Amino acid sequence: MKVIVVGCGRVGSSLAGLLATEGHDVRVVDRRPKAAGRLPESPRIHFHEGNGYSRAVLQAAGIEHADAFVAVTSGDNSNIVSARTAKETYRVPIVLARIYDPRRADIYRDLGIPTIASVRWTVHQIHQMLLHRHLSPELSFGNGETLLVRSEVPDYRIGRRLTEFDVDGEIRVVEVTRGGRSLIPAHSTPAQAGDLVTFAVAATALGRLRGFLDKELGT
Repeated sequence: MKVIVVGCGRVGSSLAGLLATEGHDVRVVDRRPKAAGRLPESPRIHFHEGNGYSRAVLQAAGIEHADAFVAVTSGDNSNIVSARTAKETYRVPIVLARIYDPRRADIYRDLGIPTIASVRWTVHQIHQMLLHRHLSPELSFGNGETLLVRSEVPDYRIGRRLTEFDVDGEIRVVEVTRGGRSLIPAHSTPAQAGDLVTFAVAATALGRLRGFLDKELGT
């Protein structure tokens, strides 16, 4: 992936290092030039000085080709503006934003931007959401421990009961959109081609859900 991380504090620098070790291309943006000193030495990490909502800075960081954008500065306003710019102007597929004031969560949700409260925001949680990028997060609960995610049903599941996805305490099918109409599946409801399924999933079980969805491809 090509990931832009806005904010080079402890979370941003740690996330950049983790992603770089996995082979991802990371561009880190921070208005403080000294913040670059937090970053580990890696040819996959590039630092850009400036504001995360500056189009000139974002374009220099390659936002037009970015797969993901993460806003983790120390200010909610900066994160909202930069995340909106990434999502609405540059159509970055995955946009995540840090939040300090939980009263602002509705703003992010209305913009379709997944958030995790900064008190419990961890590099691991951000990493999980980027890693499972093909699962579209709709909403998070608590401090991000439980998520609602949506995905098309894989071909190998067509004709089988949707409840076969369920794993007690980890994964639950809660809704399916079929032919433009939403329904809550019964225990015996079979999956059909084109179904868009909503899962309630523990953040720690995202890998397991991805395994179910990718099984057909052997990945």
